[in-house]
Amino acid sequence: MAHLLGAEALHLEVPTKTVFDSVTLGVAEGDRIGIVGRNGDGKSSLLMMLAGRREPDGGQVTVRSGTTIGVLDQADVFDAGETVGHAIVGERPEYEWAGDPRTRDVIAGLVGDLDWEAPLDALSGGQRRRVALARLLVGDYEILFLDEPTNHLDVEGIAWLADHLKRRWPRDQGALLVVTHDRWFLDEVCTATWEVHDRIVEPFEGGYAAYILQRVERDRQAAAIEQKRQNLARKELAWLRRGAPARTSKPKFRIDAANELIADVPEIRDRVSLQSMAVQRLGKEVVNLHDAGVSYGDRMILEDVEWLLAPGERTGILGVNGAGKSTLLGLISGDVEPTSGRVKRGKTVKVATLTQRLDELEEHLNEPVRVVIARLRTSFTVGSGSKAQELTPGQMLERMGFTSAQLSTPVKDLSGGQKRRLQLLLILLDQPNVLILDEPTNDLDTDMLAAMEDLLDSWPGTLIVVSHDRYFLERVTDQQYAILDRRLRHLPGGVDQYLELRAAQDRARSSAPTSSAGGASPPEPVRGQEAPALSGAERRAAEKELSAVERKMERLQADIAKSRDGLADLDQTDYQLLNVEMAKITAFEDEVAQLEERWLELGEQLDS
Repeated sequence: MAHLLGAEALHLEVPTKTVFDSVTLGVAEGDRIGIVGRNGDGKSSLLMMLAGRREPDGGQVTVRSGTTIGVLDQADVFDAGETVGHAIVGERPEYEWAGDPRTRDVIAGLVGDLDWEAPLDALSGGQRRRVALARLLVGDYEILFLDEPTNHLDVEGIAWLADHLKRRWPRDQGALLVVTHDRWFLDEVCTATWEVHDRIVEPFEGGYAAYILQRVERDRQAAAIEQKRQNLARKELAWLRRGAPARTSKPKFRIDAANELIADVPEIRDRVSLQSMAVQRLGKEVVNLHDAGVSYGDRMILEDVEWLLAPGERTGILGVNGAGKSTLLGLISGDVEPTSGRVKRGKTVKVATLTQRLDELEEHLNEPVRVVIARLRTSFTVGSGSKAQELTPGQMLERMGFTSAQLSTPVKDLSGGQKRRLQLLLILLDQPNVLILDEPTNDLDTDMLAAMEDLLDSWPGTLIVVSHDRYFLERVTDQQYAILDRRLRHLPGGVDQYLELRAAQDRARSSAPTSSAGGASPPEPVRGQEAPALSGAERRAAEKELSAVERKMERLQADIAKSRDGLADLDQTDYQLLNVEMAKITAFEDEVAQLEERWLELGEQLDS
């Protein structure tokens, strides 16, 4: 593959430390590279040096002659008074940009719902982010540098961006370098991972899952180094191997040693013990929504919501911006009263909400971290049953990545990610039994996200999560719901089912193409018409097939559980036998996945 860009002996210093010391890297055609590492270790600085936006203190970056480079910064900067359309296509005549398939695809995928003539100053941060992405992606570049491209994007926007980047260049052409904390996005798009740490850049093959596998193997070989990080990575690896086997089937390296590490690792959560503890703390009744609805004047936000929250339930909530997610959370917490139906709460329910703001820290900004924590509980119980462990607040802070020196730092001087972690600890130390997390992953790097997930694994209560971070949502919750057309809908198929339903909604909306003179509106994709209703015979046949599919899925799930239980009785050193059994389990899971797709298709037919 042809060389596009090279960096030799890069050196970078800031007033308090050396960020990079003699870093040498290369980027070739076909590279799709994700850049990960702790906040403050230099990910964005590396990206900007390679893109030519920042001069290194030593070394040099060379780019192949004629190579075109596109850059997405973390900040979305536009000219004063600029409109959506002008920001994206500039002065290009409409016939030119409207006739370009890539431009039409980008506009439809990112800004199709925005007013083409709307001033950017009037847009939200998420809308401005989409315009900035569209402005970049309509261009023709050989290398794209993206710094946190998924910030402010919802699940659908992130899925569209991943699909676009996978299709943007032919195989072995173009190059992508992306800094992001979105682990699903890294797995979906990247074929290589660079970890920035300790003034170096360490390359790994594959996306995030492959990177975790290799990092565990690296840590195994140096077991005395960073023991706490190794244990955390082992736990995350166990989830990756068990929860998403397809992600780890592609790396071209030996993983036998890594498999040894997780041979005796239990499930990430002891659901039985956590459920028992949740019942003890909450009783059998938590929060029940009966035909609940909320309207503001003539505008209906939610209607006919029927939801009985169980003790220990872990649920993710999906929905487009403005669908009513925050209103639903308000019904649960008591901050919003229903305008129809009713909400009933158990007598022992104590709800806490981790909001997108940092309200809990406002009164403590001038106090050192240790003083803030000392006012709260002297201990905190993690785990359950025989694995329960009492931790001091200081140990809790250490578990969430705070160093001893940072305990004396005033809260106002903490980074955004540190404030976010402290906010969560303050809430947990108050011992709620219903926890609502509203976009909790903001400002956290991948290691700190894993630490938060690890902490939540041992939290015995009812958990409700709203997040655009698909990996986090699937990792910490056991089921997902979506707000669609003002109603709450269960998603047995998880996030994939939600994306399919949203796509079906778009197809069902018939809209005539509109394009007024002067380029006043972007081109609209042609939508399909609603499918005709089933006849009586067709409906009976679909219902019969649906029942058969459900029975077969249940049998296969039982076979999978039985096979997994049988792994414990096998000789753990007989890798050939273990591989055969794992292949059998994978085949079962693949068949279940195919049946789930058919189940979703039949369900949509019967719902129409």
